[in-house]
Amino acid sequence: MKYYEVTVDTTSEASELVAEILTEVGSNGIGIYDNNDLADLADSGVVWDYMDEHLLEKDGKAQVKGYFEVDNFDKVRAEIEEKLEFLKANCPFDYGSLEISLNTVDDSDWLESWKQYYKPIKAGRVTIVPEWIDYEAEEGEYIVKIDPGMAFGTGEHESTKMCLNLLQAVGMEGKSVIDVGTGSGILALAAAKLGATAVEAYDIDDNAVKSAKENCILNGLQDKIVVENANLLDKTAGKFDVVLANITADVLIMLSQSLGDYMKKDGLVIISGIILKRENDVKDAFVKAGFVVVDKINMGEWVAFKLTK
Repeated sequence: MKYYEVTVDTTSEASELVAEILTEVGSNGIGIYDNNDLADLADSGVVWDYMDEHLLEKDGKAQVKGYFEVDNFDKVRAEIEEKLEFLKANCPFDYGSLEISLNTVDDSDWLESWKQYYKPIKAGRVTIVPEWIDYEAEEGEYIVKIDPGMAFGTGEHESTKMCLNLLQAVGMEGKSVIDVGTGSGILALAAAKLGATAVEAYDIDDNAVKSAKENCILNGLQDKIVVENANLLDKTAGKFDVVLANITADVLIMLSQSLGDYMKKDGLVIISGIILKRENDVKDAFVKAGFVVVDKINMGEWVAFKLTK
């Protein structure tokens, strides 16, 4: 089958937002090509026989590719352009040109080729490993195997890395955890790998739930993690040692009054997915709801909080 490969020129900071746009309008796959990622990989200690030096320049540029069926594409393109215009009007940081280019490809050219751009990603003692890569864990290293499918969450985004770092600082042995908006299930899987004994994971997106369930099986944790399709907290009545929510600022603000109801006494809430421009909005909402900030970390244009009551 023939597809249009849609390429959007953007920046490292805005690449995930552009990827979300292409996903929302029905892309059959997403690829993010970021010069910074290759430079970071070169700095990670991986030994290369040869690498072209110009590829190591961190210029902040990125391309996001999506794939769409040729039929009725005019309507899809109009939706993409509308959402990109909205991004231009509301994005608080540099989003690049957002120029669109098209290329016609056969599905056999890209259904598997996108996998070559994923690599193991370290966040403290946790390493996120694409399921098609052979990787040998070092002593004390926790491996989370992942096939992101169509769900958000490969471990590359700063919001996910920050959650993983805050999660490890808690000490998960014997803890109960709920992951609100689980995406591909990375945070729930990491919590279980780190010693959590009861984990629940919820998402409103069917693709995310399917991906998270498959990733639980991939890691042998399908009997330890409950994954369900639910609108935020609608399907749970329990209380947890750790509440995870890597979503968006507006949704977090909406949840600020209710997340504490699902937290045990002396429990913790870890929130992420917050752009710096919205940091105070989110923090103020949670403080107003009776939370106290225990820790805060920044990566790039993003911020994450660990809070308690």
